[in-house]
Amino acid sequence: MLAPVVDLAWLSDHPEAVLADVRWYGDGRSGRQGYERGHLPGAVFVDLDRWLAGPPSPAHGRHPLPDPEVFAEGMRQAGIGDASTVVAYDDDAGAIAARLVWMLRVTGHQAALLDGGLTAWRGPLATGVQTRPPASFTASRWPVERLAGMDDLGDGPLLDARPAERYRGEVEQLDPRPGHVPGARSLPCRQNVDASGRLLPLPELRRRLAEVGVDRQTPWVSSCGSGVTACHTLLVAEHLGLAPGRLYAGSWSQWAASERPAATGEQPG
Repeated sequence: MLAPVVDLAWLSDHPEAVLADVRWYGDGRSGRQGYERGHLPGAVFVDLDRWLAGPPSPAHGRHPLPDPEVFAEGMRQAGIGDASTVVAYDDDAGAIAARLVWMLRVTGHQAALLDGGLTAWRGPLATGVQTRPPASFTASRWPVERLAGMDDLGDGPLLDARPAERYRGEVEQLDPRPGHVPGARSLPCRQNVDASGRLLPLPELRRRLAEVGVDRQTPWVSSCGSGVTACHTLLVAEHLGLAPGRLYAGSWSQWAASERPAATGEQPG
């Protein structure tokens, strides 16, 4: 199986890989427009809201996993087939592109995150829209053993990948109320990378996850605001050879819309 994170050197040695640009912004900016203004040569755009998430609702959160056939149709239209190797990137530390990579990997496909993403590229960017011939992609069910729901959060550490200020409840612009799931530990996914957007050294990443209870054996769950950036934590843990975590796809957007209790402030000692 392909490693969950690859660099530009690997990409240059594998020109057959399909590049996928998965930009999305929580402030209302258009990821597609950003892609059209400049993207890695040959990259296709994959729309998070259209193909990587189902309809938002209080019951399921802002970015629930889509119906498998919807995801498959998005891959077909992007020219990604069952046998394709996909390398995804964004301009946000890989926090958004990780969703596509995780979805492909848990359904048995070869996919990786590009370390450094758009900021790592030193050559000229392409503009406009890149297309590929439609491909054959088989819809597969989401593996239940890799998912967690609201009632499955007491078995091992629950990590929260959102920025620390959202975890603490100091700001909340996207979801119904501020705070975090009681007992969750804060591990902001964008702090898994350095100022250049590249992953921190592996020993440092291993220490970060160990401090919140993730090791090679203990079951754990990854969450965030809506199950997107949580995938970055899952990929980093896999990259380190740690126990595979489960994704809480509804994450805070689902929990905050319920009547369940919320916590604020710093994480438990």
